[in-house]
Amino acid sequence: MASPLRILISNDDGVFAEGIKALAMEAARRGHSVTVVCPDQERSATGHGLTLQSPIRAERADGLFGEGITAWACSGTPSDCVKLGLGKLLETPPDLVLSGINHGPNLGSDVMYSGTVAAAMEGTLEGLPGMAISSACFDWRQFDGAAERALSLAEEALAAGWPEGLLLNLNVPAVPPEQIGPVRWCRPGVRRYVDQFDQRCDPRGRTYYWLAGEVLNDVVTAGAGPQDWPTDVAQVGGGGMALTPLQPELFWRGALPPVAIKA
Repeated sequence: MASPLRILISNDDGVFAEGIKALAMEAARRGHSVTVVCPDQERSATGHGLTLQSPIRAERADGLFGEGITAWACSGTPSDCVKLGLGKLLETPPDLVLSGINHGPNLGSDVMYSGTVAAAMEGTLEGLPGMAISSACFDWRQFDGAAERALSLAEEALAAGWPEGLLLNLNVPAVPPEQIGPVRWCRPGVRRYVDQFDQRCDPRGRTYYWLAGEVLNDVVTAGAGPQDWPTDVAQVGGGGMALTPLQPELFWRGALPPVAIKA
């Protein structure tokens, strides 16, 4: 059993989501001190958005979680929730920031849109270890296996020395716990979508659009990461857990086009 940790948990599926309850209860079961600060309703695909033009409200929601878990439902985005937790609601900084368990995958280039990943990244930006956890199916509701494995991986990484600036993105296949395959380091795949917008007409004859594209997995293989690592999409598709190391830095390190640069 790892030494007790102070853990801040958030998500983008909202305070009523089963995934965050499973993660918080597993952390508490292991003896960790758990504080949940998450959106008061679903705010998926909000990326790293922050609320700047309206107030943010937070109300206690302890009753939705297990005994001993302090919980807040926040009117803001996932990133708002973690910033508010770290800046105001927690008396002591946490040892670890977890986000999830998301109801659906966060694979490949989709991490750019993910509120789940953004919440964990907010912890990373503050110099804290952060991990995002996702279940690779939107309809799957058995989160205990993913919660157990996520906590074990996080405890192991902390014990080994978690490098500052590292965000871990874990995707778990949507299968019963005994069928979850091994974890592997993965590089991010690139996911592309076709027919992204469905054009429709409302009862008053006005046109509107619904974002609902069909994903094409691993259309292009990303150049980042060791080439002998599988992509996260391929690893989860094969029944294993994909653990992808990410970082906030966006600086390009590849070759550059020969444009004229003036001093």
